[in-house]
Amino acid sequence: MISSKITGTGTFIPTLKKENTDFLKDKFLDTDGTLLASENEVIIEKFKAITGIEERRYARKEYTSSDLAFFAAQKAIEDADIDKEELDYIIFAHNFGDVKVGSIQSDMLPTLATRVKNKLKIKNPNCVAYDLLFGCPGWIQGVIQAQAYIKAGIANKCLVIGSETLSRVIDKYDRDSMIYSDGAGACIVEKTTEPDAGILSHATQTFANEEAFYLHYGSSYNKNEDKNVRYIKMFGRKIYEFAITNVPAAMKFALDKSGVEIDDVKKIFIHQANEKMDEAIIKRFYRLFKKPVPEGIMPMSIHKLGNSSVATVPTLLDLVLKGKIENQSVQKGDVFILASVGAGMNINTIVYRY
Repeated sequence: MISSKITGTGTFIPTLKKENTDFLKDKFLDTDGTLLASENEVIIEKFKAITGIEERRYARKEYTSSDLAFFAAQKAIEDADIDKEELDYIIFAHNFGDVKVGSIQSDMLPTLATRVKNKLKIKNPNCVAYDLLFGCPGWIQGVIQAQAYIKAGIANKCLVIGSETLSRVIDKYDRDSMIYSDGAGACIVEKTTEPDAGILSHATQTFANEEAFYLHYGSSYNKNEDKNVRYIKMFGRKIYEFAITNVPAAMKFALDKSGVEIDDVKKIFIHQANEKMDEAIIKRFYRLFKKPVPEGIMPMSIHKLGNSSVATVPTLLDLVLKGKIENQSVQKGDVFILASVGAGMNINTIVYRY
């Protein structure tokens, strides 16, 4: 039986560190443009308690999202020990394209996937490169698409990338801006005939009624700013309630399809959006099986890296596989779950045997 497995991973974590204390002198406004009542110290303290974020990484001004993706892709190709000319697909998940510092426009012409192929100097025209816009779950969806190509017999090796520079699409007057960060993660997905290995099952959902606009573009909270410049905005409470209700159900659906018992799941790599939200999702997931949450089941990187959208799951996976997160590891034969939720609203999950 043909399936797919991840044979190599790579990340690029930007070097510029922005700590919570760096926001102390910022001017945070409410949606109506008025100054928030609380002092910044209180705002930041509450922010850390909810999200778990202590610091985040921003890309250097000379790098764009496609640059970060290229760096991560190089590492994944090297880790998988493959010839880059043998790649059948390059699937690049992002949401905002290449945004240069100081620019008010996103650049996606040519596609970011094409830019990565160019930077990798791949000559093979049969290596198809395209972009995938699917919110924060984009990288996982790219892996699911790679699996589909492989099972259909039209691909053997795919490069899947998730990269973003969210620091360039945030409204500095919005306290939610502290959540977002920059980064890139990539993997190689290859054909395998190894029994009961690699991707065992997956699930994807799109909810597009009122929840479709929980994440959206909007003007700055500062009414004196250019109203034609748009920034990432969200209804945080609504997203939280949506996620803790719907993500656990999708994860259970995928796990049930896989035939794997809940007690055999060793790790859950979930989108690093908000620590409290992720903890609530995992708790509700195990509650569906009438089980307590196992200790150490959910590795976290959000504390130091923030929320880099499509890059959080591949970055987290790579860090654990490379032994770079304390007391977290994956052994041969272990089953883990990948899961994400984001703009769309989209949810997806993969059950995987390592």
